[in-house]
Amino acid sequence: MSGINPGNVLTEAEGAEPAVPPPVSGGKAKPSWRSLNFGARFWIAIGIIAAISALAFFGSALYPYSPDEKVGGLYDSPSAEHILGTDNFGHDVLAVLMAATRNSLLLGLQAGILATLIGVLIGILAGYTGGWLEELLMGFTNIVLAIPAIIILILISISLQSTNIEFLKGFTGLALVIGITAWPWTARAVRAQASSVATREHIDVAKLSGARTPSILLTDVLPYLASYVVMAFVLQVASAILAESTLSLLGLGPSGTQSLGIQLHWALAFQAVASGSWWAFLPPTIVLTLISFGFLFLQSSLDEVFNPRLRRGKKKNLAKAAARRAEAAKKLAEQATTTEVPA
Repeated sequence: MSGINPGNVLTEAEGAEPAVPPPVSGGKAKPSWRSLNFGARFWIAIGIIAAISALAFFGSALYPYSPDEKVGGLYDSPSAEHILGTDNFGHDVLAVLMAATRNSLLLGLQAGILATLIGVLIGILAGYTGGWLEELLMGFTNIVLAIPAIIILILISISLQSTNIEFLKGFTGLALVIGITAWPWTARAVRAQASSVATREHIDVAKLSGARTPSILLTDVLPYLASYVVMAFVLQVASAILAESTLSLLGLGPSGTQSLGIQLHWALAFQAVASGSWWAFLPPTIVLTLISFGFLFLQSSLDEVFNPRLRRGKKKNLAKAAARRAEAAKKLAEQATTTEVPA
């Protein structure tokens, strides 16, 4: 449906121990963030997302045309006045692109937050409590996973368009639909990590001290799952944006507004591809690709940031350390040989 399946990425971490920075012995303890390794991939991903966000949220304030303003005819070619030409309605393509990108990002954030909250809540409860509650929650999760999400999204989207509640007919309603159908993979990944954390000694100490379950979940379990929650949220945002684009491309998105999927829908409906009007469909396609690539690249780099075993250069550093130890051992052996007294 969306091209990004959080389960393919997050389930690889199931059963693994959450990465916790080793304590610093002696001297003043370093802040925990100092042990994180923000590599080049992280900054490249942040740069891509920041550039797209700047275009979406600040570009329209500097651009002279409005996305709803008719400034030309059908598919006018790019010019000095209109950098990306006009679309099928005679609107400036760049103005529409900035508004569409902003709406798509906002929808992705809303749906990503909702899906992550639901997934973390169900996963942490199931993993920590265990027993019949875990079986019940994971059984419900598996049932939701067995239902094709695209079918649910299409059916609910059609129902929302016929409702009389205005906010459900817009991006908010679509974000709710995507959010309540995208949480199962997050729940499974979090449940696996919560099960591992629940068996640690500090959890037993918290129980013996009289701490209640909500307090233990918030202060003793959730901090150990922070890295997985952040990575799950990044994937959920990207998946939600692509899901909205898929629905809007099929003509099931909110009407009377702009998004990257709706922009592509109108370009295809008015034969932009057949007429060779590349400026109508290529810019939103590129932006959508960059968004997907940026968030996936960010998730991959965060995996290296939070997990020391996956950091680039670790094997090389270990090899250098082993070579230094071997050289030191060789020198000690030579010194021992030269200092031996003949019998």
